[in-house]
Amino acid sequence: MKINEVESFAISIPLKQPVSFATRTVEERDHVITYVRTTDGTEGVGYSLGYGGSEVVADGVTDILAEMVIGEDPRDTERLWREMFDGTVQIGRKGVLLRAIATVDIALWDIAAKAADAPLYKYLGAYTESVPTYASGGYYREEKGLEGLRAEMQRYVDRGHDAVKMKIGRRSPAEEVRRVEAVRETIGDDRVLMVDANGKWDSLPEALQTCRRIAEYNPYFVEEPVMPDSVGLMSKVNDALPYAVAAGELEFSRYGFAELLREGAVDVVQPDATVCGGITEWLKIAHTAATYDVPVAPHYNWNLHSQLVASIENGTWVEYFHRDSDVKVFDDVVEQPLIPTDGEITLPDRPGHGVSLDADALAKFRV
Repeated sequence: MKINEVESFAISIPLKQPVSFATRTVEERDHVITYVRTTDGTEGVGYSLGYGGSEVVADGVTDILAEMVIGEDPRDTERLWREMFDGTVQIGRKGVLLRAIATVDIALWDIAAKAADAPLYKYLGAYTESVPTYASGGYYREEKGLEGLRAEMQRYVDRGHDAVKMKIGRRSPAEEVRRVEAVRETIGDDRVLMVDANGKWDSLPEALQTCRRIAEYNPYFVEEPVMPDSVGLMSKVNDALPYAVAAGELEFSRYGFAELLREGAVDVVQPDATVCGGITEWLKIAHTAATYDVPVAPHYNWNLHSQLVASIENGTWVEYFHRDSDVKVFDDVVEQPLIPTDGEITLPDRPGHGVSLDADALAKFRV
């Protein structure tokens, strides 16, 4: 089996109305899609959220990475990852090219598991047959006040979730306290509440002004209280709070996560396989976190991350966005999206990572 074709392109799916978090407003969700095909007709697919840069990531795949893997055995994931990473180190290491590498690597693992006729989580060494999810939401919209926030969280509880996450940081500390209080009252004391600031605060006093005031509502973690590269500051926030700091959705490679763990900046890591360099690198990050007794709660991409969390011993939740929240919309191009029942996703028995994409939908949203 040899790789004989690599295709990569961008899609963009519009939201029905703009949605905001602490630091940004978005009107559409763009993704890069990468297909890797082999001489025996096996096809693997990888993808990544582009944040406005999907076309650039796709160009990285077709213009730089494709020639590195064509003619190679797709099952040689360790070697091919290292060759792609080392071969682009002068212009890569993080960012665009790591996302490009991630899409290729995910496709390679898809092929390898299909060749073994096994679901990816079984191919990797399964730890469980199902994974818990948390409902992610609590975004800001112009017409959405406290009652709208309460109604949203009640929907998640009614759908069986015992863990939820909400955005914070866009409003004043006093307003954010009221928002967190409203969510805690809605979900009750026995459910898990997480908060996400998307790197909003620039200093320790700023971060603590809100984070300490919401402590009475018992958050499980605050995600990205400061920008991802401010590791020293993140460590100070983590030390100052009675609950955990989580981060990693915008971190790249094992090396970036090693710094977070060494510095005690996080008590929960959130690697995203479509960002950090693919499945090859995601597994290294998860296993390294296990040596620190740090749990893994990956960012987004539940269709893929369910497979990965099911293969490790220190997985916690998979992040899930209900489609009617109109925040993450990638399921519009997924043929058989995974949907939780009573807050749990049961792993499918399809060979590979199980994420097949609808050709007509891709064509509709192709950039």
